Amino acid sequence: MDFVALEIFCAVAAEGSVTRAAQRLQRVQSNVTTRVRQLEDAVGCTLFLREGKRMALTPEGHTLLAYAQRLLALAEEARQALQPSQPQGRLRLGAMESTAASRLPGPLARFHGQWPGVALELSTGASQDLLDRLRAHTLDAVLIAWPPGQPSDPALDAVPVFCEELLLALPADHPPISGPQDVQPGTLAAFERGCSYRHIAQQWLAARTPPLQWLELGSYHAILACVAAGNCVGVVPRSVLELARTPPALHLHPLQSVDTLLVRRAGYRSAALEVLQQILLVNNVST
Repeated sequence: MDFVALEIFCAVAAEGSVTRAAQRLQRVQSNVTTRVRQLEDAVGCTLFLREGKRMALTPEGHTLLAYAQRLLALAEEARQALQPSQPQGRLRLGAMESTAASRLPGPLARFHGQWPGVALELSTGASQDLLDRLRAHTLDAVLIAWPPGQPSDPALDAVPVFCEELLLALPADHPPISGPQDVQPGTLAAFERGCSYRHIAQQWLAARTPPLQWLELGSYHAILACVAAGNCVGVVPRSVLELARTPPALHLHPLQSVDTLLVRRAGYRSAALEVLQQILLVNNVST
């Protein structure tokens, strides 16, 4: 196994197609097919089920994929360590949806302007999912709110870069509230499980009777639309509301302030990440 073969294998696994993987890697299709077959010969098992033009991983392929992603990540980390003062290569960043929308556009534009040669890849997701991907070496760093109740991890390093003011969003005609028992809608609109903000809202609303039902949605736009319609209550950072030129009519109740952390694996060093961290910290001070 060599790194080129593993990179091709990962591309085919991600795309589910030799044709699309070849386009992504800028290789001829026959070369990709040959390298996959050579890798299968080297490991002594079938890695893909071939269904026409579709390529699906076998159980053995799934096992190898986890190792391949870690090996490629470590190889990139080694390249970064050998050039500690020069941002280069690839930086895979994960962020919560709210952070990506309200906090990152300016800093990422400045980063790209200073270091256009760095390939910065941004993924969004819930805090727990992003942490899992960081530990699995499929992301280099993540911007998350640490999941409430989860102990700190000595295998990870974290730096606070933003502070978010979390708000409970209620329909515009909702009367003032002093506690969870005053919340009238019977449904909480929120992101999927693993979202730290959802967990905070759940904890705060736990004392309400009867218990709330849950409506899982994939965007703040959808969450706020449901709240404005009068059917739900939601939780949203103030910075997300400030993005809208004409935010929906809502009744807002402060919940708490929550740090957004830049988290990396302990010992991971990358000049690109160091530059990005400085940009994020300067941006936070300036705002």
